[in-house]
Amino acid sequence: MTINEYQELAMRTVNPELDKKDMLINSVMGLCGESGEAIDIVKKWFAHGHELDTEHFKKELGDIAWYLAEAATAIGVNLEDILEANIEKLRKRYPEGFETDKSINRSEGDK
Repeated sequence: MTINEYQELAMRTVNPELDKKDMLINSVMGLCGESGEAIDIVKKWFAHGHELDTEHFKKELGDIAWYLAEAATAIGVNLEDILEANIEKLRKRYPEGFETDKSINRSEGDK
């Protein structure tokens, strides 16, 4: 399955009553909520002595992917374009791979 196929299939389960604005608001709130659930799993492993629950963590990552697809759909962009643009940004920022100095001292306009 390609990332765009995922987006298309995932969006079959979006609430059809939501307009694009409501989809965007729902997706951003969902990304925050699901990210919180993911960090809670890692917190329990990191600070509370639990085993890392990778199965639960994978499910939360899937939920994050769903909300990312919803956000992209809400603004009329496909996920492949988003991921390609991100890789291009990273190639410009770190042409030889990650460097701490380039992370700290970014160029003007580099977000």
